[in-house]
Amino acid sequence: MSYKFTAVINKEGKWYVANCLELGVVSQGKTIEKAQKNLKEAVDLYLEDRPKLKKLGSWTNFLVTTFELEHA
Repeated sequence: MSYKFTAVINKEGKWYVANCLELGVVSQGKTIEKAQKNLKEAVDLYLEDRPKLKKLGSWTNFLVTTFELEHA
């Protein structure tokens, strides 16, 4: 079965950190591509370890948005 998740990747020092927003699973790599690959592996292991969570339903209704804030 195929699922679609949202990943946010940011650079922290010499590493790229990838975060799956829907599941809260995080991984890292020395390149963006490696961070993405490692995150996919981590999510796969997460789902394998939790068979009851394979019914994703509401996870696919995730909304990502941006906002502006003026801070004094």
